[in-house]
Amino acid sequence: MTALPLKRTFTDSYGVEITFFEWPVANPRAVVQIAHGVGEHSRRYDHLAAAFNRAGFSVYAADQRGHGETGFSMVNAGITKRQGNLGPGGMKATVEGVRHLSELINGENPEVPLVLFGHSGGSMIAQHIFNDYSHEYEGLILSGSTLLIPGVLKTAGFNKKFEGEAAAKGEPMAAGSEWLSRDLTVGKQFKADPANFEDDAAKAFGIWNVLQVFTYPSKSIDHHVPILLVAGSDDPLGGERGNLLLANAYRKMGVENLEVIIYDGARHEVVNEINKEDVIDDLVAWVATHAALPEEG
Repeated sequence: MTALPLKRTFTDSYGVEITFFEWPVANPRAVVQIAHGVGEHSRRYDHLAAAFNRAGFSVYAADQRGHGETGFSMVNAGITKRQGNLGPGGMKATVEGVRHLSELINGENPEVPLVLFGHSGGSMIAQHIFNDYSHEYEGLILSGSTLLIPGVLKTAGFNKKFEGEAAAKGEPMAAGSEWLSRDLTVGKQFKADPANFEDDAAKAFGIWNVLQVFTYPSKSIDHHVPILLVAGSDDPLGGERGNLLLANAYRKMGVENLEVIIYDGARHEVVNEINKEDVIDDLVAWVATHAALPEEG
């Protein structure tokens, strides 16, 4: 039996080799494409991919420009100097790379519904793609997201609240990553993983690339495509306020099928929270209900 995930590559329009991973199943009811967040990589979603596989869904995920194995290969090729640098084309090319993978998935899985799942920075990329190509997806899931406008989108200081709370209670620290999850081993493992980096987006990508993240839901969005927003109430990036603002913006653009789930007390990475089993069950059930082919038999 072939071990999963399968490791594959494609070359983007700037000549940069993008590493991506595939968790296939036979006769998939749907395909879920995962777009990871800033500073992390696709293999942090192995457990989520396994859950989708058990439900009959194939999964694809790319290490985006400057991240994971793609980032390492860019450094080794002399394209960039360190992890986090996006290379030629910057944020625009990074968004195009995620979109390229969608096209590859559709080519390999004709007639199979495609759901785009984006977390954090990946959710911001997904918002940009959905504005222009919503009609090519059967569902959109945004995790740890927010409305991408000045005054709502935060770019730094995510851990300040949790450091203060931990210090006041004399609790053990996750060395700057408490904001990721109430399970402090998540933050510790993040820091210990050499494929991750901790620079904020402005330092890693450059101010110009960060400014390109700002956007607003488009009037051209296919209002029939269902959207799910999931977030922790204690997520300093968006939390309940940022996600309700985003939901309202989508509704103003005519989106008819939109659901928001806010997990009380959860922080930024809801799929790595202390209640992650419930969160993942919700994600799988939503895809099965809203965007998957019916089960055979």
